[in-house]
Order: sequence, then C-alpha cells, then structure tokens
Amino acid sequence: MRIIKWILGIVVVLGVIFIGGAFLLPKDVSVARSVEINAPASDVFPYLNSLKAGAEWSPWLGKDPEVQLAYSGPDEGVGAKLDWASEHPQVGTGSQSITASEADKLVSTAMDFGEMGTATADFQMVETGGKTTVTWGFQTDLGGNPVARWMGLMMDTWVGTDYEVGLSNLKTLVEG
Repeated sequence: MRIIKWILGIVVVLGVIFIGGAFLLPKDVSVARSVEINAPASDVFPYLNSLKAGAEWSPWLGKDPEVQLAYSGPDEGVGAKLDWASEHPQVGTGSQSITASEADKLVSTAMDFGEMGTATADFQMVETGGKTTVTWGFQTDLGGNPVARWMGLMMDTWVGTDYEVGLSNLKTLVEG
C-alpha cells in the first residue's frame, strides 16, 4: 500500500510540475528566417503575393502529392485564400488568406489550422543594390493549453526548418 501511495505521490508531483511549468513558458511564439535573393523585389513579390504562385515553392505541399488545394477570392493580394486538406501529419488541414499587401515590401497572411489553432505570417522584403532580403515571419498565441506551451519550445526548430527549405526553394525559383 505504501508503494502505491508513493507512486501516486510521484505522479501527482510530476503532473503539477508539468502543468505549473507550462505556465512559466511564453504563450506567444515567433519564428523568422531570412534569405538574400539575387533579384529585385519586383521579381520576388509576385511569388509571395499569390497563394497559387506560393504553391510552386512551398516547403509543405511537396510532402504530400495527394494534398487537396482549393483557391478562392482574387488570384493575388488581399482576400486571396487557400484551403488545403491532407492526411500527411506535417501538412494537415487548414486555410490561409492574404490580409495585407504592399508592393515589393510586405505580404501578411492569416492562417487557421482548425483545432491546432491560428497564426499569422508575413513576408518582408528589403531591396538593396538589386538584391532582395526576404524575411518570413510566423507568430502564434498558444493560449493556456499546457501541452501547446511545451510544444512551443520546439516551434523555432519545426517551423524554422521548413521556412529555410521554403526560402531556399523561393530563391532557386526566382533566380532560375
């Protein structure tokens, strides 16, 4: 009986540490990656301002050739929307829409991953000497879910790695 109480006590203590520790972690997560592309911003912007063009360099769509894509709204700029559905765990199901667009400077999007939550992303472009630095940023609020907050510790690695692949794909596409 003592062993059962001792084990139960350890489980309770570990549970309190896990849940309590989660609330010491940040609820807001940001990730950003950059690449320099040997082209003017006017050559880069069309690939960022169109979700259809974005499919050409997306780091996720290549992971599942069976992914279902549905576009709505305008072909580019504010209001353009993409809905996707995939059984692949790294692709999942969700939607993305362009919420702001400033030619050759900025494209912002809102994303909805269903039960996984929402996020925003943006592409900032800075042109210098005919080269464009593109910074792809991601922001999300993990809320009060303790599991999500612990997972937030890995977001920079998970999302950042995919962003690096996507930006490399974009660079190759634009410079090619």
